[in-house]
Amino acid sequence: MRKNYIVRPLVYFLAAIVLVISSCKGNKENKHTTHNDPGALTIDSNLSHLLQPSNEQVVSTLPVIKAEYGTRIFTEEAQGIINYDTRNQNSVASRVSGRIERLLIKYNYQPVSKGQLIMQIYSPDLAAAQQELLFLKRTETDQTLIDRAKQRLMLLGMNAAGINQVLKTGKVNYLIPVYSNADGYILEKSAAPVSVAAPAATTASGGDGMSGMGGGSTAAATPSSSATPANSPVLLREGQYVTAGQSLFTIYNGNNLIAEFAFKPALAALVNKGDQFAFYKTADKSTIKSATIGLIQPIFKNGENFTIARTYLNQSNFRVGELLTARIPVLLTASWWLPETAVLSIGNQTIIFKKEGNVVVPKTIDAGITIAGMVQVKTDISNWEVSKNAAYLIDSESFIKEQPTKK
Repeated sequence: MRKNYIVRPLVYFLAAIVLVISSCKGNKENKHTTHNDPGALTIDSNLSHLLQPSNEQVVSTLPVIKAEYGTRIFTEEAQGIINYDTRNQNSVASRVSGRIERLLIKYNYQPVSKGQLIMQIYSPDLAAAQQELLFLKRTETDQTLIDRAKQRLMLLGMNAAGINQVLKTGKVNYLIPVYSNADGYILEKSAAPVSVAAPAATTASGGDGMSGMGGGSTAAATPSSSATPANSPVLLREGQYVTAGQSLFTIYNGNNLIAEFAFKPALAALVNKGDQFAFYKTADKSTIKSATIGLIQPIFKNGENFTIARTYLNQSNFRVGELLTARIPVLLTASWWLPETAVLSIGNQTIIFKKEGNVVVPKTIDAGITIAGMVQVKTDISNWEVSKNAAYLIDSESFIKEQPTKK
Protein backbone atom coordinates (compact mmCIF):
# COMPACT_ATOMS: atom_id res chain seq x y z
CA MET A 1 0.00 0.00 0.00
CA ARG A 2 2.82 2.38 0.82
CA LYS A 3 4.40 1.82 -2.66
CA ASN A 4 1.16 2.75 -4.43
CA TYR A 5 1.08 6.16 -2.67
CA ILE A 6 4.59 6.86 -3.90
CA VAL A 7 4.06 5.74 -7.55
CA ARG A 8 0.83 7.71 -8.23
CA PRO A 9 2.27 11.21 -7.67
CA LEU A 10 5.20 10.34 -9.86
CA VAL A 11 2.89 9.27 -12.68
CA TYR A 12 0.87 12.53 -12.40
CA PHE A 13 4.04 14.61 -12.51
CA LEU A 14 5.33 12.87 -15.67
CA ALA A 15 1.93 13.32 -17.36
CA ALA A 16 1.99 17.05 -16.62
CA ILE A 17 5.45 17.44 -18.18
CA VAL A 18 4.26 15.68 -21.36
CA LEU A 19 1.27 18.04 -21.66
CA VAL A 20 3.46 21.18 -21.27
CA ILE A 21 5.90 20.00 -23.95
CA SER A 22 3.03 19.21 -26.31
CA SER A 23 1.47 22.67 -25.77
CA CYS A 24 4.74 24.50 -26.47
CA LYS A 25 5.27 22.48 -29.63
CA GLY A 26 1.73 23.26 -30.76
CA ASN A 27 2.22 27.00 -30.25
CA LYS A 28 5.47 26.89 -32.15
CA GLU A 29 3.81 25.13 -35.06
CA ASN A 30 0.87 27.56 -35.02
CA LYS A 31 3.24 30.53 -35.08
CA HIS A 32 5.18 29.00 -37.91
CA THR A 33 1.98 28.32 -39.78
CA THR A 34 0.81 31.92 -39.33
CA HIS A 35 4.01 33.30 -40.85
CA ASN A 36 3.73 30.96 -43.82
CA ASP A 37 0.03 31.75 -44.43
CA PRO A 38 -0.60 35.27 -45.80
CA GLY A 39 -4.32 34.96 -45.20
CA ALA A 40 -3.78 35.03 -41.43
CA LEU A 41 -2.56 38.73 -41.66
CA THR A 42 -5.84 40.08 -43.01
CA ILE A 43 -7.27 42.85 -40.75
CA ASP A 44 -10.81 44.15 -40.72
CA SER A 45 -10.82 47.68 -42.26
CA ASN A 46 -13.14 48.91 -39.51
CA LEU A 47 -10.37 48.28 -36.99
CA SER A 48 -7.43 49.75 -38.95
CA HIS A 49 -7.74 53.14 -37.24
CA LEU A 50 -7.09 51.53 -33.89
CA LEU A 51 -3.60 50.51 -35.01
CA GLN A 52 -2.46 54.09 -35.81
CA PRO A 53 -0.23 56.03 -33.36
CA SER A 54 -2.21 57.90 -30.71
CA ASN A 55 -0.40 61.16 -31.44
CA GLU A 56 -1.61 61.17 -35.08
CA GLN A 57 -5.29 60.46 -34.52
CA VAL A 58 -7.70 59.99 -31.64
CA VAL A 59 -10.80 57.87 -31.31
CA SER A 60 -13.39 60.25 -29.89
CA THR A 61 -17.13 60.53 -29.39
CA LEU A 62 -16.97 64.19 -28.34
CA PRO A 63 -19.32 66.62 -30.14
CA VAL A 64 -18.19 68.08 -33.45
CA ILE A 65 -19.13 71.44 -34.98
CA LYS A 66 -18.76 73.31 -38.26
CA ALA A 67 -17.15 76.73 -38.58
CA GLU A 68 -19.28 79.83 -39.02
CA TYR A 69 -18.56 82.22 -41.89
CA GLY A 70 -19.22 85.94 -42.09
CA THR A 71 -18.19 89.51 -41.34
CA ARG A 72 -17.98 90.41 -37.67
CA ILE A 73 -18.17 93.70 -35.78
CA PHE A 74 -16.80 93.64 -32.27
CA THR A 75 -16.42 96.27 -29.59
CA GLU A 76 -12.98 96.08 -28.05
CA GLU A 77 -12.65 97.59 -24.60
CA ALA A 78 -9.36 99.22 -23.61
CA GLN A 79 -8.11 100.89 -20.46
CA GLY A 80 -6.34 104.23 -20.55
CA ILE A 81 -5.18 107.26 -18.65
CA ILE A 82 -5.07 111.05 -18.99
CA ASN A 83 -1.57 112.39 -19.61
CA TYR A 84 0.17 115.60 -20.60
CA ASP A 85 0.65 116.43 -24.27
CA THR A 86 4.41 116.16 -24.77
CA ARG A 87 4.19 118.39 -27.86
CA ASN A 88 3.71 121.38 -25.54
CA GLN A 89 6.36 120.67 -22.95
CA ASN A 90 9.20 123.05 -22.10
CA SER A 91 12.61 122.20 -20.70
CA VAL A 92 14.36 124.17 -17.96
CA ALA A 93 18.17 123.95 -18.07
CA SER A 94 21.08 125.59 -16.30
CA ARG A 95 23.08 127.96 -18.47
CA VAL A 96 26.12 127.90 -16.20
CA SER A 97 28.04 125.45 -14.07
CA GLY A 98 27.75 125.96 -10.36
CA ARG A 99 26.14 125.10 -7.06
CA ILE A 100 22.42 125.32 -6.29
CA GLU A 101 22.28 127.98 -3.61
CA ARG A 102 18.49 128.27 -3.38
CA LEU A 103 15.79 125.91 -4.68
CA LEU A 104 12.16 127.03 -4.74
CA ILE A 105 10.67 123.87 -6.33
CA LYS A 106 9.80 121.41 -3.58
CA TYR A 107 7.70 118.69 -5.26
CA ASN A 108 6.84 117.29 -8.68
CA TYR A 109 3.76 118.59 -10.51
CA GLN A 110 4.02 121.86 -8.61
CA PRO A 111 2.22 124.59 -10.60
CA VAL A 112 4.46 127.37 -11.94
CA SER A 113 3.94 130.54 -13.94
CA LYS A 114 6.04 131.99 -16.73
CA GLY A 115 8.79 134.19 -15.27
CA GLN A 116 8.55 132.60 -11.80
CA LEU A 117 11.87 132.17 -9.99
CA ILE A 118 12.75 128.46 -9.78
CA MET A 119 16.26 128.48 -8.29
CA GLN A 120 19.43 130.47 -7.80
CA ILE A 121 22.83 129.10 -8.75
CA TYR A 122 26.21 130.26 -7.46
CA SER A 123 28.53 130.42 -10.46
CA PRO A 124 32.24 131.41 -10.43
CA ASP A 125 32.00 131.92 -14.22
CA LEU A 126 29.19 134.43 -13.73
CA ALA A 127 31.18 136.29 -11.08
CA ALA A 128 34.23 136.47 -13.36
CA ALA A 129 32.16 137.81 -16.26
CA GLN A 130 30.66 140.57 -14.04
CA GLN A 131 34.10 141.59 -12.77
CA GLU A 132 35.28 141.81 -16.36
CA LEU A 133 32.36 144.12 -17.23
CA LEU A 134 33.10 146.39 -14.24
CA PHE A 135 36.79 146.51 -15.16
CA LEU A 136 35.99 147.55 -18.75
CA LYS A 137 33.67 150.28 -17.45
CA ARG A 138 36.28 151.67 -15.03
CA THR A 139 38.99 151.78 -17.68
CA GLU A 140 36.65 153.55 -20.11
CA THR A 141 37.39 150.99 -22.78
CA ASP A 142 35.76 151.02 -26.21
CA GLN A 143 31.96 150.65 -25.93
CA THR A 144 32.09 147.68 -28.30
CA LEU A 145 33.98 145.63 -25.69
CA ILE A 146 31.51 146.66 -22.99
CA ASP A 147 28.59 145.56 -25.18
CA ARG A 148 30.25 142.20 -25.77
CA ALA A 149 30.76 141.77 -22.01
CA LYS A 150 27.04 142.49 -21.48
CA GLN A 151 26.12 139.94 -24.16
CA ARG A 152 28.23 137.30 -22.45
CA LEU A 153 26.40 137.91 -19.17
CA MET A 154 23.05 137.57 -20.93
CA LEU A 155 24.20 134.26 -22.42
CA LEU A 156 25.07 133.11 -18.91
CA GLY A 157 21.52 133.79 -17.81
CA MET A 158 21.47 137.36 -16.51
CA ASN A 159 18.75 139.64 -17.77
CA ALA A 160 19.15 143.28 -18.80
CA ALA A 161 17.84 144.56 -15.46
CA GLY A 162 20.40 142.51 -13.53
CA ILE A 163 23.25 143.73 -15.72
CA ASN A 164 22.23 147.36 -15.28
CA GLN A 165 22.06 146.81 -11.52
CA VAL A 166 25.66 145.54 -11.54
CA LEU A 167 26.82 148.59 -13.55
CA LYS A 168 24.89 150.95 -11.26
CA THR A 169 26.05 149.55 -7.91
CA GLY A 170 29.45 148.26 -8.99
CA LYS A 171 28.86 145.09 -6.98
CA VAL A 172 29.16 141.55 -8.29
CA ASN A 173 26.07 139.32 -8.05
CA TYR A 174 27.33 135.80 -7.38
CA LEU A 175 23.91 134.18 -7.77
CA ILE A 176 22.29 133.63 -11.16
CA PRO A 177 18.50 133.22 -11.16
CA VAL A 178 16.71 130.50 -13.15
CA TYR A 179 13.15 131.37 -14.19
CA SER A 180 10.25 129.30 -15.52
CA ASN A 181 9.84 129.75 -19.28
CA ALA A 182 6.16 128.70 -19.41
CA ASP A 183 2.96 128.22 -17.44
CA GLY A 184 2.09 124.71 -16.33
CA TYR A 185 3.17 121.92 -14.01
CA ILE A 186 6.83 121.25 -13.34
CA LEU A 187 8.33 117.76 -13.25
CA GLU A 188 11.88 116.83 -12.38
CA LYS A 189 13.77 115.27 -15.27
CA SER A 190 14.68 112.18 -13.25
CA ALA A 191 11.00 111.54 -12.39
CA ALA A 192 8.92 109.31 -14.67
CA PRO A 193 5.81 110.93 -16.17
CA VAL A 194 2.44 109.20 -16.03
CA SER A 195 2.05 106.28 -18.41
CA VAL A 196 -0.51 103.73 -19.44
CA ALA A 197 -0.07 100.13 -18.32
CA ALA A 198 0.25 97.19 -20.70
CA PRO A 199 -3.06 95.38 -21.21
CA ALA A 200 -3.73 91.89 -19.94
CA ALA A 201 -5.47 89.27 -22.04
CA THR A 202 -8.80 90.75 -23.05
CA THR A 203 -12.12 89.44 -24.14
CA ALA A 204 -14.56 91.47 -26.13
CA SER A 205 -18.25 91.45 -26.84
CA GLY A 206 -19.95 91.74 -30.15
CA GLY A 207 -21.78 89.86 -32.83
CA ASP A 208 -21.96 89.41 -36.53
CA GLY A 209 -22.59 92.06 -39.13
CA MET A 210 -26.34 91.74 -38.72
CA SER A 211 -26.35 92.16 -34.98
CA GLY A 212 -24.27 95.32 -35.01
CA MET A 213 -22.20 96.32 -32.06
CA GLY A 214 -23.75 93.92 -29.59
CA GLY A 215 -23.99 94.31 -25.86
CA GLY A 216 -22.05 92.59 -23.19
CA SER A 217 -18.93 93.75 -21.47
CA THR A 218 -15.24 93.20 -21.71
CA ALA A 219 -12.48 92.64 -19.23
CA ALA A 220 -9.10 94.29 -19.53
CA ALA A 221 -6.15 95.30 -17.46
CA THR A 222 -6.55 98.29 -15.20
CA PRO A 223 -3.61 100.69 -15.23
CA SER A 224 -1.56 100.53 -12.11
CA SER A 225 -2.31 103.12 -9.48
CA SER A 226 1.39 104.00 -9.57
CA ALA A 227 0.74 105.66 -12.92
CA THR A 228 -1.24 108.40 -11.19
CA PRO A 229 0.98 111.48 -10.70
CA ALA A 230 2.02 111.99 -7.12
CA ASN A 231 3.36 115.17 -5.54
CA SER A 232 6.62 113.47 -4.65
CA PRO A 233 9.54 115.57 -3.37
CA VAL A 234 12.16 116.50 -5.95
CA LEU A 235 15.54 114.82 -5.69
CA LEU A 236 17.48 118.02 -6.34
CA ARG A 237 18.78 119.61 -3.17
CA GLU A 238 20.37 122.90 -2.28
CA GLY A 239 24.14 122.49 -2.37
CA GLN A 240 24.19 120.16 -5.36
CA TYR A 241 26.30 121.07 -8.39
CA VAL A 242 24.96 121.36 -11.91
CA THR A 243 26.72 121.68 -15.24
CA ALA A 244 26.15 124.15 -18.04
CA GLY A 245 23.34 122.97 -20.32
CA GLN A 246 22.08 120.35 -17.87
CA SER A 247 18.32 119.88 -18.20
CA LEU A 248 16.79 120.05 -14.74
CA PHE A 249 12.99 120.25 -15.12
CA THR A 250 10.22 119.81 -17.65
CA ILE A 251 7.16 122.06 -17.62
CA TYR A 252 3.93 120.56 -18.96
CA ASN A 253 1.02 122.67 -20.14
CA GLY A 254 -2.08 121.73 -18.17
CA ASN A 255 -4.48 123.03 -20.84
CA ASN A 256 -3.44 120.54 -23.51
CA LEU A 257 -3.97 116.93 -22.45
CA ILE A 258 -4.09 113.55 -24.17
CA ALA A 259 -5.88 110.28 -23.49
CA GLU A 260 -3.82 107.12 -24.06
CA PHE A 261 -5.33 103.63 -24.38
CA ALA A 262 -3.42 100.35 -24.47
CA PHE A 263 -4.38 97.20 -26.36
CA LYS A 264 -2.71 94.07 -27.70
CA PRO A 265 -0.67 94.43 -30.91
CA ALA A 266 -2.98 91.96 -32.71
CA LEU A 267 -5.59 94.72 -32.79
CA ALA A 268 -3.17 97.33 -34.15
CA ALA A 269 -3.80 96.27 -37.74
CA LEU A 270 -7.55 96.67 -37.20
CA VAL A 271 -7.45 100.18 -35.72
CA ASN A 272 -6.43 103.18 -37.81
CA LYS A 273 -5.68 106.83 -37.27
CA GLY A 274 -8.85 108.85 -37.64
CA ASP A 275 -11.17 106.10 -36.37
CA GLN A 276 -14.01 107.24 -34.11
CA PHE A 277 -14.58 105.72 -30.68
CA ALA A 278 -16.18 106.50 -27.33
CA PHE A 279 -14.63 106.69 -23.88
CA TYR A 280 -15.56 107.64 -20.35
CA LYS A 281 -14.02 108.04 -16.92
CA THR A 282 -13.77 104.61 -15.37
CA ALA A 283 -15.18 105.97 -12.11
CA ASP A 284 -18.12 107.69 -13.82
CA LYS A 285 -19.78 106.12 -16.88
CA SER A 286 -22.01 109.15 -17.33
CA THR A 287 -19.03 111.13 -18.64
CA ILE A 288 -19.00 109.31 -21.99
CA LYS A 289 -17.45 111.30 -24.85
CA SER A 290 -16.64 110.68 -28.50
CA ALA A 291 -13.11 111.11 -29.82
CA THR A 292 -10.86 110.45 -32.81
CA ILE A 293 -7.64 108.42 -32.76
CA GLY A 294 -4.82 110.87 -33.45
CA LEU A 295 -1.83 108.54 -33.12
CA ILE A 296 -1.10 104.80 -33.00
CA GLN A 297 2.23 103.93 -31.41
CA PRO A 298 3.83 100.49 -30.82
CA ILE A 299 5.37 100.19 -27.34
CA PHE A 300 7.84 97.74 -25.80
CA LYS A 301 7.84 98.03 -22.01
CA ASN A 302 8.74 95.64 -19.19
CA GLY A 303 9.26 92.82 -21.69
CA GLU A 304 5.81 93.24 -23.27
CA ASN A 305 4.70 94.41 -26.71
CA PHE A 306 1.53 96.43 -26.91
CA THR A 307 0.08 99.37 -28.82
CA ILE A 308 -1.04 102.80 -27.65
CA ALA A 309 -3.94 104.65 -29.27
CA ARG A 310 -3.80 108.35 -28.45
CA THR A 311 -6.40 111.08 -28.78
CA TYR A 312 -5.81 114.78 -28.18
CA LEU A 313 -8.08 116.63 -25.78
CA ASN A 314 -8.77 120.29 -25.12
CA GLN A 315 -11.42 119.86 -22.44
CA SER A 316 -10.56 121.29 -19.05
CA ASN A 317 -12.73 118.84 -17.08
CA PHE A 318 -10.01 116.15 -17.12
CA ARG A 319 -7.11 115.79 -14.75
CA VAL A 320 -3.80 114.08 -15.37
CA GLY A 321 -3.79 110.55 -13.97
CA GLU A 322 -7.54 109.93 -14.28
CA LEU A 323 -8.34 106.39 -15.44
CA LEU A 324 -10.41 105.93 -18.59
CA THR A 325 -12.26 103.14 -20.39
CA ALA A 326 -12.66 103.18 -24.17
CA ARG A 327 -14.96 101.15 -26.42
CA ILE A 328 -13.41 100.86 -29.86
CA PRO A 329 -15.44 99.29 -32.72
CA VAL A 330 -13.49 96.72 -34.74
CA LEU A 331 -14.64 95.51 -38.17
CA LEU A 332 -13.32 92.13 -39.31
CA THR A 333 -13.63 91.00 -42.91
CA ALA A 334 -15.49 87.82 -43.88
CA SER A 335 -13.71 84.70 -42.65
CA TRP A 336 -14.28 81.43 -40.82
CA TRP A 337 -14.88 81.45 -37.06
CA LEU A 338 -14.48 78.76 -34.40
CA PRO A 339 -14.94 78.94 -30.62
CA GLU A 340 -11.74 79.12 -28.61
CA THR A 341 -12.40 75.68 -27.12
CA ALA A 342 -12.05 74.10 -30.58
CA VAL A 343 -8.59 75.58 -31.20
CA LEU A 344 -5.30 74.59 -29.60
CA SER A 345 -2.19 76.77 -29.72
CA ILE A 346 1.21 75.03 -29.77
CA GLY A 347 3.95 77.62 -29.85
CA ASN A 348 3.69 79.36 -33.20
CA GLN A 349 1.25 76.78 -34.60
CA THR A 350 -2.51 76.47 -34.23
CA ILE A 351 -4.15 73.04 -34.20
CA ILE A 352 -7.72 71.84 -34.61
CA PHE A 353 -9.04 68.24 -34.68
CA LYS A 354 -10.86 67.32 -37.89
CA LYS A 355 -13.23 64.36 -37.94
CA GLU A 356 -12.27 61.70 -40.50
CA GLY A 357 -14.37 58.57 -40.32
CA ASN A 358 -14.31 57.11 -36.83
CA VAL A 359 -11.42 59.26 -35.61
CA VAL A 360 -10.34 62.91 -35.30
CA VAL A 361 -7.03 63.99 -36.82
CA PRO A 362 -4.94 67.05 -35.80
CA LYS A 363 -4.63 69.68 -38.54
CA THR A 364 -2.57 72.86 -38.71
CA ILE A 365 -4.53 75.99 -39.64
CA ASP A 366 -3.80 79.65 -40.30
CA ALA A 367 -5.45 81.49 -37.41
CA GLY A 368 -6.08 85.20 -37.09
CA ILE A 369 -7.26 87.27 -34.16
CA THR A 370 -8.97 85.87 -31.07
CA ILE A 371 -11.79 88.07 -29.84
CA ALA A 372 -15.05 87.64 -27.97
CA GLY A 373 -14.30 83.96 -27.37
CA MET A 374 -14.02 83.29 -31.12
CA VAL A 375 -10.95 82.54 -33.25
CA GLN A 376 -10.61 83.82 -36.79
CA VAL A 377 -9.58 81.04 -39.21
CA LYS A 378 -8.06 82.05 -42.56
CA THR A 379 -7.83 78.46 -43.83
CA ASP A 380 -10.82 77.20 -45.83
CA ILE A 381 -12.50 74.74 -43.46
CA SER A 382 -15.98 75.07 -44.93
CA ASN A 383 -16.61 71.31 -45.22
CA TRP A 384 -14.84 70.26 -42.05
CA GLU A 385 -16.37 68.81 -38.93
CA VAL A 386 -14.20 69.89 -36.03
CA SER A 387 -14.09 68.66 -32.44
CA LYS A 388 -15.67 71.23 -30.16
CA ASN A 389 -13.22 70.55 -27.30
CA ALA A 390 -9.67 70.28 -28.60
CA ALA A 391 -8.00 70.28 -25.19
CA TYR A 392 -9.79 67.04 -24.18
CA LEU A 393 -8.12 65.09 -26.98
CA ILE A 394 -4.53 65.31 -25.82
CA ASP A 395 -2.42 64.30 -22.86
CA SER A 396 0.40 66.73 -23.63
CA GLU A 397 1.08 69.25 -26.36
CA SER A 398 4.46 67.65 -27.09
CA PHE A 399 2.76 64.42 -28.24
CA ILE A 400 0.74 65.97 -31.06
CA LYS A 401 1.90 65.17 -34.57
CA GLU A 402 0.01 67.68 -36.65
CA GLN A 403 -0.73 67.33 -40.35
CA PRO A 404 -0.28 70.57 -42.34
CA THR A 405 -3.29 71.65 -44.37
CA LYS A 406 -2.98 72.55 -48.02
CA LYS A 407 -4.28 76.03 -48.78
